[in-house]
Amino acid sequence: MSESFFLWTGFNLFVLGMLALDLGVFHRKSHEIGVKEALTWTGVWISLSMLFNIFIYFYFDADKAFQFFTGYVIEKSLSVDNIFVIIMIFSYFNVPSSYQHKVLFWGILGALVMRVIFILVGIELIHKFHILIYIFGVFLVYSGIRMITAGDVKFDPEKSILVNFARKIFPFTTNFEGDRFFVRRDTRLWATPLFLVVIVVEATDLIFAVDSIPAILAISDDSFIVYTSNVFAILGLRSLYFALSGIEKYFVYLKYGLSAILVFVGVKMCIVDLVKIPVELSLIIIVFILALSMIASVAVRKKEST
Repeated sequence: MSESFFLWTGFNLFVLGMLALDLGVFHRKSHEIGVKEALTWTGVWISLSMLFNIFIYFYFDADKAFQFFTGYVIEKSLSVDNIFVIIMIFSYFNVPSSYQHKVLFWGILGALVMRVIFILVGIELIHKFHILIYIFGVFLVYSGIRMITAGDVKFDPEKSILVNFARKIFPFTTNFEGDRFFVRRDTRLWATPLFLVVIVVEATDLIFAVDSIPAILAISDDSFIVYTSNVFAILGLRSLYFALSGIEKYFVYLKYGLSAILVFVGVKMCIVDLVKIPVELSLIIIVFILALSMIASVAVRKKEST
């Protein structure tokens, strides 16, 4: 068996083991996640990511390690915007705090499956059709500009095709049934509103993946590096959600930073055959943009409060 097979298998077994440990041991019973617990788990996932980055450095080389870290930073940054949308979804459906972790667990599990398909297909297409690099680049520039010009996102499930389709396929109960997704009543299987929330969260991640996957493909065309950096960023999404929930109002300029990152990465893809921007320089620029937007957000918020 090839060395690549063992790498992929070992990594996926590790991910499944961590997910099983998370849901089966630490979060076996639904409960409200506090900020302290969320920050602890955020630290755990970031630490594991950095340890894996060290493994990449010694197993492959410094360039692959920079690619992994840059891809991780990009996905982590863009996932923050995704978190704010999830906050709106939970608020709209009035999902109890104690059930939110379970929804995010299954939502992220589905996201991992979708991401690996997106990544493998995207890399294969770029290898066969080089022109797709330019198409992805233009799309990212457009996405970055749209992020600013589109204004604030207004989530309205009643106008969602997916939500209306789900309601036609499944009979839904009126209220939550604990943390269950399905209940049986009079020999008939009913879906609960919690299951509907999972569907909406999955759909939301799919939309965000359309932006984030091409962005990481601009950094590396190594499927293992792109996949692992993406997975580690997503695995920490749940704990990051609970850590950031309620303080999204402090990041008023973050959207501008994310927009600039998408535009930069898009331009990087468009000029790849003319000017090759080193991964190290890309990382510095991305971190600088992200830090600047967050510092500006905190500064403005502090000025308004005085």
